[in-house]
Amino acid sequence: MTIRKQTEEYERRVLHPRAALSSNSKGRLKPEKEGEIRTCFQRDRDRIIHSKSFRRLKHKTQVFLAPKGDHYRTRLTHVLEVSQIARTISRALRLNEDLTEAIALAHDLGHTPFGHAGEAVLRRIHPGGFDHYKQSLRVVDILERDGKGLNLTYEVRNGIVTHSKGKGDIIPEDRSHLAKTLEGQVVRVSDIIAYINHDLDDALRAGVIKRSDIPKEVIKVIGERYSKRIDTMVKDVIYATINNDYTHIAMSKEVSEAIYRLRDFLFERVYESEHIKKEFKKAEKVLIDLYEYYLEHTEELRQDVHIQDMNNRHRIVCDFIAGMTDRYALMTYERLFMPQEWQRL
Repeated sequence: MTIRKQTEEYERRVLHPRAALSSNSKGRLKPEKEGEIRTCFQRDRDRIIHSKSFRRLKHKTQVFLAPKGDHYRTRLTHVLEVSQIARTISRALRLNEDLTEAIALAHDLGHTPFGHAGEAVLRRIHPGGFDHYKQSLRVVDILERDGKGLNLTYEVRNGIVTHSKGKGDIIPEDRSHLAKTLEGQVVRVSDIIAYINHDLDDALRAGVIKRSDIPKEVIKVIGERYSKRIDTMVKDVIYATINNDYTHIAMSKEVSEAIYRLRDFLFERVYESEHIKKEFKKAEKVLIDLYEYYLEHTEELRQDVHIQDMNNRHRIVCDFIAGMTDRYALMTYERLFMPQEWQRL
């Protein structure tokens, strides 16, 4: 018996009956021979970590554009925090931790430079619209590995494309909008637990808000300290799911209402504040100008994109812009549009 098969047998013995077993995966887009050591979900996680798009997350904005301080979150630290929270929940519920981790690490691979401001720009100017969760799936299916894709399992791909909420319900009444696996649902909940807490922490560090600004009713329910808030939310998800008999990942009414209130507060005082929007207006112009330039000079991207339909200029340019890091976008903008110092030929 191989080590992989031993692990699969361990999953069958130890995990909850509603956990996703790697041996029962619905498989990949292109069938592959399984390895001797790692399960299919472990291989997915490793492919994601070693991908170029994962490495680029370290230079993509979470909330604050090109922050000067060393301790502000980036898109990379965000997915790591989501992964940690999601793994804690999955372990407590005896779900498949490898699947949970793979989804968590991949869920934002399609995010644009300059955070949600970049997403809003591409949604407006790309004829097909733009959603980062759909782009994340496109990255792993098509764009990675020079156009070959990562060929991930169905369960990971399904978790990626169902993680996003925007301003919508964390756990929608229409269960068709949730991931097919409980592990994917865990990532959806862990995503908001992570970002409302670390974005609040960063906003306090940046002086955008003060602790006294945080709604008192929120503090009363989930706590004032960063670690206490996360602890309260994580425990609530675990016990609410158990009490719900694992029909879906759940939260109590009291805690979910506190999370919604805190999210509304962050949108009003941080994400959509004049302080933040002022800088993102500049970032929007950068992306619009780059998009229009490459739409007219698509031939310059032939070595940077690896898709067969080179005639779909909008798709090519959208993929290229979405894959940029903040600093690469700024560097490219400076090269294309800013006067350069004259150099002797």
